[in-house]
Amino acid sequence: MAKRNIAANSPIEKTSMAYLDQKLAMAKRYSHEGVKAGAKEAVVSTSATAIPTMASVRMLPWARANLNHTAHALIISTVAGTTYFIVADKTVLKTARNNSFNPPSNARINPK
Repeated sequence: MAKRNIAANSPIEKTSMAYLDQKLAMAKRYSHEGVKAGAKEAVVSTSATAIPTMASVRMLPWARANLNHTAHALIISTVAGTTYFIVADKTVLKTARNNSFNPPSNARINPK
């Protein structure tokens, strides 16, 4: 009777330092991709918000009377911050989901 490799399926292997280092490296890569995507979209949303905000202050009497410089900055920065966090979160989740179904090419695959 052939001997079975019990260690390959043991839960102890999943707590080894190499396994944990690989998981940490993948998590760092996912978060870095999220940061890059979030920053790009924040720049786009800042310009897309700043132009109409400044134009409305010049053209609309209500906005001219009620929105000071602090309000302009608050409107623009709120949109940029919100966009950054939403896009970064969605990117990290999408990347992790894709790689949970399809492991990256450099991942170790244990034979069964």
